[in-house]
Amino acid sequence: MGNVLVVAEIKDGVLKKISKEITSAGKKIAEAIGTQVEVLLIGEGVEKFASELAAVGADKVLVAQASEFHPEAYANIIATIAKEKASSVILMPHTGQGKDYSPRVAIKLKAGIVADAVGISIDAGKVIAKKPIYSGKAYANIKVNTPIQVFTVRPNSQEIIEKAGSGTVEQVNVSAGEVKTKIVSTNLSGGAKIQLTEASIIVSGGRGMKGPENFAILQELCDTIGAALGASRAAVDAGWIPHSHQVGQTGKTVSPNCYIACGISGSIQHMAGMGSSKYIVAINKDPDAPIFKVATFGIVADLFEVVPAVTKEFKKVFG
Repeated sequence: MGNVLVVAEIKDGVLKKISKEITSAGKKIAEAIGTQVEVLLIGEGVEKFASELAAVGADKVLVAQASEFHPEAYANIIATIAKEKASSVILMPHTGQGKDYSPRVAIKLKAGIVADAVGISIDAGKVIAKKPIYSGKAYANIKVNTPIQVFTVRPNSQEIIEKAGSGTVEQVNVSAGEVKTKIVSTNLSGGAKIQLTEASIIVSGGRGMKGPENFAILQELCDTIGAALGASRAAVDAGWIPHSHQVGQTGKTVSPNCYIACGISGSIQHMAGMGSSKYIVAINKDPDAPIFKVATFGIVADLFEVVPAVTKEFKKVFG
């Protein structure tokens, strides 16, 4: 079998955590099928991240030059390198960028693709991808039967394992190929201080927040513990907080280590977006709120009393 190719993501000059997660996942696959894991870095001056990737299993770090992100160019580069290296398994981040170029890569390689995998295992040399279906109410185990197997992996779904690879750096001279579109402008909303899909901790507010002014107490908690600020659809529809913060079936799907739901009843649509969180903490005055059925820890109390008290205690710890 060919090598495992992992596509790392660098954004705003930072190596994203998902890059290390899928490198560790790629290392496990490579060991299981008796091959190597190669990690592709695309950009300018990106070879400086090679040591970080080697620390979590990269046997080789491939560096391709590109002045800026463009989905067509990235797809051309990735597909060309995959062919040159005879890669049989390709792992990419299920992020905004990854979702943009991954289907293009699969088409160019005539490969089957599984998007948004939250679990990776091996059976008879084939990768088995576990992914949520039916709005998170069930999971499917999917095998790709094409010679090249392509997967995008959800952030925060894979364990980062410190297992050093050789991390040999190889500069690859590959063209961006034919690019038929041009990015003329980029309009970014303010969004969250920490990206929801990549956050380890998320604090979300719902209808129980009672108004936009009260989200300040959640933001204070977020700032204290390094969390991202989320919201339910009810809070977004009420105009209390921008849609970029929405978690749920019509918002963002997240998998943080800890999800703190404040004043959120727990509709099916909301739980579809956060049900895979490792730990769920629910704060709600209604003891019969559906959120308590999935919560790891539940607090039946007034969030306007609990949240400030919790924030005060965390400030003692985090200074």
